[in-house]
Amino acid sequence: MSRVVVGVTGGIAAYKACILVRLLRKANIDVVVIPTTAALDMVGKTTWEALSGNPVYTNVEDDAANVTHVRLGHEADLIIVAPATANTMAKLRAGVADNLLTSTVLAARCPVMLAPAMHTEMWVNPATQENAAVLADRGFQIIEPASGRLTGGDSGPGRLPEPEDLCEAVLCSLNTDDSLAGQNVAISAGGTHEAIDPVRFIGNNSSGRFGVALAREAQRRGATVTLVAANVDTNVLKEARGVAVKPVVSARDLQGQMQQAALSADIVIMASAVADFRPASESSHKQKKDGTEKRTLELVENPDILAGLAHDRSGKNQVVIGFAAETGDESGSVLEYGRAKAARKGADLMVINEVGVTRGFGNVDTAITIIDRAGNIHGNGQGTKAEMAGVLFDTILQWQESK
Repeated sequence: MSRVVVGVTGGIAAYKACILVRLLRKANIDVVVIPTTAALDMVGKTTWEALSGNPVYTNVEDDAANVTHVRLGHEADLIIVAPATANTMAKLRAGVADNLLTSTVLAARCPVMLAPAMHTEMWVNPATQENAAVLADRGFQIIEPASGRLTGGDSGPGRLPEPEDLCEAVLCSLNTDDSLAGQNVAISAGGTHEAIDPVRFIGNNSSGRFGVALAREAQRRGATVTLVAANVDTNVLKEARGVAVKPVVSARDLQGQMQQAALSADIVIMASAVADFRPASESSHKQKKDGTEKRTLELVENPDILAGLAHDRSGKNQVVIGFAAETGDESGSVLEYGRAKAARKGADLMVINEVGVTRGFGNVDTAITIIDRAGNIHGNGQGTKAEMAGVLFDTILQWQESK
């Protein structure tokens, strides 16, 4: 697990660092926060400890027996200072070590990223621009501030970039895994909606979070990724920055986009929850109550997209992976149902994804077992969707090597 030190200085944008810490934790990063004394006027120490899950030190004298600033500087895989005020940038340029953050940065052996945030006049001031240029020449990565609304109602450059953009910059900098470099990966995510009328539809509880986590992991490993997203919330899709997203609604929409994406894909992953049935006909207007207690809805089967992709794969080396969301019942276990589905579909690997109230769908942990079409287990795990995405791609790579 990578360790990132998040330095927070006394800018009003310190609140955005709270979101950054949460996003990094969600990405399975060990985070240590070092706030300056001024930053604690913006966000308190207790908040930083709760968000990071680690003790927060603010003075060089804290934990003196372990020489905190040297230890943190040496243990970190990356340091990001967000927000970085003009004052802190000037100190770092001059080599001033008058607090724990500046001391840690000066003792660091890892890459250091600075995300300046200040009023426009301060940012464009020649002194600040010179400091930024000198720090960049010394190897600091300067993340250009965004333009937008500033404190006091003014607008212009100097705004701290959004936490999602900062997180993406950190993850890209940490990325040394090129295990999927040169490969194209097509992934489906979310749940299809089958229209009854202009208002109602048949759907399911899939949020698309696992598919998005898979897209991020494939991208992190160097792949070119296409994500076919069925009714995935825009806030979830924000996590797939840099990925080509193809939005779809129904199963037939998804089938067409996945067939197209699969033509050039080395790996095809059907992680979406596809409705098994759709209404035989769609009403052109909202259906009203008519006083009858019962209403019959005629359904027809949707195409079996996974089986079609497995049968019509574009090349003999293409790997096709399906998902089986199962609950188990008195007639069979989750694994038994998943094995039966794997045998029917013809995919190379099947991810049996146990779902329920507290796992599987939504922003919760998940448990997976990865089997081949013969039912042999090739991998398993339980944890966050980001962690399980890593488990799945490790298993896929092992499968590719064995072919």
